[in-house]
Amino acid sequence: MASEKVHMAHEDAPPLLRDVDLRNDPQAASFVKHETVQVVFATTAGELSSREGPNRYAAGDAIITGATGDRWSVSRERFEARYQPLGAAAMGRDGPYVNRPIPVLARRMAHAFRMARSAGGDLLQGKPGDWLLQYAPGDYGVVEQGRFAQVYRKLGACRT
Repeated sequence: MASEKVHMAHEDAPPLLRDVDLRNDPQAASFVKHETVQVVFATTAGELSSREGPNRYAAGDAIITGATGDRWSVSRERFEARYQPLGAAAMGRDGPYVNRPIPVLARRMAHAFRMARSAGGDLLQGKPGDWLLQYAPGDYGVVEQGRFAQVYRKLGACRT
């Protein structure tokens, strides 16, 4: 992985990846997500546990339930840039949304790993076969293999 630095917290923890940049990684490719999700906007700050780790959120942030039942949070600013309401619903109201077709870099990881969502952000954990996503420099996600296969498509690949 380009510019990858690995740190071990202790022997039982998977390596913590830092300074990862998938833009120059030959094993990474561009993908687009297509998924209708259900959204509730948080009225107070809190934290939820996703399959990949803790997700802290502030009042006004989006709490999302995906088509596979997975839950995660997205900051309000990032949510409004990446999702649009379905039908006549207005942005910022609870209900169904669909993601905008924004390309993301992704790499399937062969080994267990940990990665911060952003500088000082939640620490996510991936298992062998999970995908590391880079939305922008310093902005990451981790997606379980089965979920990735259901909602992401490689750019230029045909849907079956």
